[in-house]
Amino acid sequence: MASKIIAAGNHDSAVVLMMGAHVLRSGVQRYLINLMEKGYISCIATNGAGAIHDFEFALTGATTESVAHYIRKGQFGLWQETGRINDIVSDAAKNDMGLGEAVGRVIEEERFPHCDISIFAAGYRLGIPITVHTGIGYDIVHEFPNCDGAAYGATSYTDFLRFAKVLESLEGGVVMNFGSAVMAPEIFLKALSMVRNVARQEGRQICHFTTLVCDLLDLPDNYREEASKDNPYYYFRPWKTMLVRTVADGGESFYVKGRHPETIPALWTAISEPERDF
Repeated sequence: MASKIIAAGNHDSAVVLMMGAHVLRSGVQRYLINLMEKGYISCIATNGAGAIHDFEFALTGATTESVAHYIRKGQFGLWQETGRINDIVSDAAKNDMGLGEAVGRVIEEERFPHCDISIFAAGYRLGIPITVHTGIGYDIVHEFPNCDGAAYGATSYTDFLRFAKVLESLEGGVVMNFGSAVMAPEIFLKALSMVRNVARQEGRQICHFTTLVCDLLDLPDNYREEASKDNPYYYFRPWKTMLVRTVADGGESFYVKGRHPETIPALWTAISEPERDF
């Protein structure tokens, strides 16, 4: 994967990293930011929880609470500081900004105490899209009275279009998914269909790229073949979407079982070692 990422960069092909929010909770931000700074990542896509964890890490250096304890009191997720994200999103919608860009701008320009570990701030600073793909009602910020659902819809859709724009350069590129069972394969599927539709009209194709899925399931050795419908893993979207269907016309796929604190540093090391050789 490291060699494919390096090759993609040499040919100006997109390298997209999609992730669940637990990637940030695993403490691998500096690895990701370093890859961004060196030009190895074209876009990072995450969900609404990813924005929340990044914001809280940058502001306070921590991002966890006892769900079991606070849900009993009706206090789970209702932290005043985190509720500010809603105001940021509302302002972003008024100014036609994306959700990820807006959060990153505030963290970077206000110099949050721990902004050095914010991938959103790094994305804003480096001009690399950090796109946020929300589901209404999924996130703690939706509990607050200052939450504007329309603003979340507008800013998240702007991010989806930006994500699709990046995929226009996917021929010869790489798409990675770390720990997102629904969001990542679904936005990738739809955005890829959009850009392939346009490419076909223009006499181009977007078929030759590599996908990587890193998760905890024990997939069989023949994961490049779709599971049968009587297999519960058939409904594991990263398998059928990213490892089989979207690469069926000339792409290649890989699956790595591992925890984020292991796989992200391993990827960084694999990229950095040949870089040092040069």
